[in-house]
Amino acid sequence: MGKAFESITAGLKEAIAYAEGKETGAVVHRIELAAVDVAAIRARTGLSQAAFARSIGVAKGTLLNWEQGRRRPTGPAQVLLAIIARRPALVREVLERRSASG
Repeated sequence: MGKAFESITAGLKEAIAYAEGKETGAVVHRIELAAVDVAAIRARTGLSQAAFARSIGVAKGTLLNWEQGRRRPTGPAQVLLAIIARRPALVREVLERRSASG
């Protein structure tokens, strides 16, 4: 088997052992993100609610709930929004590349 397969297998075994509570020596990074102002982030991209929701892969209703404070983004969505907050043009760059290759 190749080195990549062996590396992935070792990583998966380590992840399973860690999940089972065993000491693995793995480096674990915990990231606590502050609440994000989704409406402000979207506004800085210049996209409509519908376009922004499509661009980050969520339903428009989900985006509306975030913007109106009824719900908060979590997990990958929160990380993605934090990235977009730092680089609002990133969404347009990705969309332009996607349409150019499409």
